[in-house]
Amino acid sequence: MGKKMDGKVLVQNKKASHDYFIEETYECGLVLTGTEIKSLRMGKANISDSFSTIRNGEAFVHNMHISPFEQGNRFNPSDPTRARKLLLKKYEINKLLGLSKQQGYTLVPLKVYIRNGYAKLLLGLGKGKKQYDKRETAAKRDAERDIQRALREKQKIAR
Repeated sequence: MGKKMDGKVLVQNKKASHDYFIEETYECGLVLTGTEIKSLRMGKANISDSFSTIRNGEAFVHNMHISPFEQGNRFNPSDPTRARKLLLKKYEINKLLGLSKQQGYTLVPLKVYIRNGYAKLLLGLGKGKKQYDKRETAAKRDAERDIQRALREKQKIAR
């Protein structure tokens, strides 16, 4: 019997691509306790204000809010925004530590999803955008949209 491949995105950080240039991404596992996985599967999580750090050779995600499960038991965690450990290989942690020490780089959680029955977090190595960079990307996006609109209009007229 083969493994099941869900890949269902549960939570996504939409502000990350607006605020950062994402250069590399890493898939890492999440260490969850009690009924957090049930709340996560129900979509009761928020990673918009979360960030990641590396301490003592271990990676952690901070400010990731997972609401307590309503039908939970005594194993419900008391703090919904506690620091959660990320599961990465040693060489990945060392690489991320070296890169995050560089000027302007930060570790940004991008999305949380289920793969093969396990909760995974997509961690991005990003460099912060300046205000003029944000305006530039918005202008490029608007220009692309105008071009696509004009092409659609030409195709309608040609018919």
